[in-house]
Amino acid sequence: MSYGRITGWAVNLPERVLTNDDLSKMVDTSDEWIKARSGISSRHVDGKVTEMSAVAGRAAMEMAGLAPDQIDLLLLTTTTPGQRLPASASVIQHELGLSCGAMDMNAACSGFVYGLVTAMQFMDGGMERILLIGSDALSGIVDWTDRATCVLFGDGAGAVVLERTSGQPSLLGWDLMSDGSAASILYCDHGGTIVMHGKEVFRRAVMAMTNSAQNAMTRAEVAPDEISIVVPHQANVRIIEASLKRLEIPMEKTAIVLDRTGNTSAASIPLALVDALDKDRITPGDLILMVGFGAGMSSAAAVLRWDPPTA
Repeated sequence: MSYGRITGWAVNLPERVLTNDDLSKMVDTSDEWIKARSGISSRHVDGKVTEMSAVAGRAAMEMAGLAPDQIDLLLLTTTTPGQRLPASASVIQHELGLSCGAMDMNAACSGFVYGLVTAMQFMDGGMERILLIGSDALSGIVDWTDRATCVLFGDGAGAVVLERTSGQPSLLGWDLMSDGSAASILYCDHGGTIVMHGKEVFRRAVMAMTNSAQNAMTRAEVAPDEISIVVPHQANVRIIEASLKRLEIPMEKTAIVLDRTGNTSAASIPLALVDALDKDRITPGDLILMVGFGAGMSSAAAVLRWDPPTA
């Protein structure tokens, strides 16, 4: 169990919004068809990982009341860095005026939970404050002539500040997993666009989310009915519904933003988390289950006790 808590949070989305009706003028699709199969109505596009991350990161630090020289590490989880090198985390570090270590992590859509668990381990090792960002600009690697994939993805960034505390542990249990045998069902080659075998991704995603969530809850020694809110990867509402049915957790306990953001990969869980916080759906002591899956096929889950900073 790790002694670190979230003390600041923020998100950023690109200005341009692409609706389902806009897409119907680009490919053979419709608002009804997209909503029925994914639950998505619109998404933000034309974003840049470094720009979105810097805006969200700065706002999260301001909320936490921290100066740049107080951050010990910057972790950026992304599948769409701005360049092959240097790491986009280094560019963001400079933009924010940080003087700490910075690195990119790629666990696809599970990235934010991978980053959360990693950050907690650094804190157990002695670090005091870490800026964790989940950010992706998938609109740049989408084939806009493929109606099976272009309707699903969008851009965005979410950031949290984590601070070590001597109080009660916040990360109670977690699970990280990858199944490389499924690498060929969802991928993007260098210079290419996203390729996805939808039916197989759906089947494996439900199993991956369910297994990872169960493992994390078992390690945290909590039952499904003790979970206050689920913050899942925002890929497809049908995947979320099928997974929660298996976990015996009602959909009413779920944080959902995919209807207006689409699948933003590593940004999707922090986007949904911040939305739930902004709507006062999370109170001190609540147990949060974060769970995601992604290309790889990666999966990750974490049970977090909400321990906000005092006013």
